[in-house]
Amino acid sequence: MARSTRTTKLCTGAGDYIEMTEKFTFDPKAGIDNPALVITEETDVNFVPSPRRCRLKRSDEETFGFCLRLEEATEGHVIRQVEPWSLAERSGLQDGDRVLEINGVFVDHLEHNKVAQRIQASGLVVSLLVLAGPDYERARALGIDLRPLAWMHGPHLDHRTPRLCYITADVNASFGFSIQPTEGLKDKVILNTTVDGPAEAAGVQNGDRLIWIDGTDVSDLTRSALNKMVRKCHNHVTLLVIDSASEESYTRRGITIVPAMAKPSNLPHFPHKLFLTQGPEGYGFLLRQERTSAGRIAHFLQEVDQESPAEHAGMCDGDLLLAVNGDPVEGVDHEDIVAKIRASGSQVTLTVIDCKGSDFYAQLRLSPLAFVDHLELKEEESRVQEEVPTF
Repeated sequence: MARSTRTTKLCTGAGDYIEMTEKFTFDPKAGIDNPALVITEETDVNFVPSPRRCRLKRSDEETFGFCLRLEEATEGHVIRQVEPWSLAERSGLQDGDRVLEINGVFVDHLEHNKVAQRIQASGLVVSLLVLAGPDYERARALGIDLRPLAWMHGPHLDHRTPRLCYITADVNASFGFSIQPTEGLKDKVILNTTVDGPAEAAGVQNGDRLIWIDGTDVSDLTRSALNKMVRKCHNHVTLLVIDSASEESYTRRGITIVPAMAKPSNLPHFPHKLFLTQGPEGYGFLLRQERTSAGRIAHFLQEVDQESPAEHAGMCDGDLLLAVNGDPVEGVDHEDIVAKIRASGSQVTLTVIDCKGSDFYAQLRLSPLAFVDHLELKEEESRVQEEVPTF
């Protein structure tokens, strides 16, 4: 049976019309008794959703200008409250869009707090692959697997992950790399490395493309400004690099390479998780809210009691709180965080970073949350090693 829609217009006088639509099942054997009838066959066989890639880049004082929501009876991670004239609107985000990828990573299947964490961890730049709400709902209804669809719009088949490399100068104050002249390659910065030098030890490979240095995109720098910036680095420098073939793959698909998608190499600081079980007198610490120099709200853990659950879990005075039970807390009001901790009952998991680590990422204008997954991977590898029997 083919499905058809018939539209009938009835005149009500004075040129007005009421449009009435009824659906029926058409039997080809019975034929058509109305020559004016238009048959339109609605088929989903050839439906191919078309995701859009949106790149948002903000300053320290700006927000991206949208909300990410998990709604009852609605599938997916939903874009809402796109502010007029905001970065979100200018990038092409629309109300009701569903987020499929963040910085090249498929997230449709992830828990909502994990998705929100990835956006917050992106820092000042984020690349989103989104699908319009109606198309997303139709694809879901048809049972279309969205992961291969996202792969078609990403660099997954022919790329390697960018690397975020922390380099410490050697005794001769050398970082072990130089910038290669790039005639005919506008806006491309290629690195030459010294064999067995500090840069190679930190994960930089000869011929890598330099994308970012100490919190600044090299595309925003002239060649002389870049050279001056490198000379001003004294004991250490942090570079975002990628091999040339992978960079071209990202570029072809319109994906901006950002530190949040990188594999960390030799970084000196990582966030860590504290697993607390409440004692008779509570957890044994105070939570203090402060504003950073950039005007953002931050929450610090202070006055850690001796022999308290907090101290036993490894909490140190001055640690910066990043997340409660996996939910990011940057910009969240003090009272809301206290409520989250209380609602957790007798146990809570806090993601934190120490003062030096907090300063390190602040100088790079990065969120430590970008590397929580790396932390969890290292913890899993450590557990596996502990479980391996020795003979």
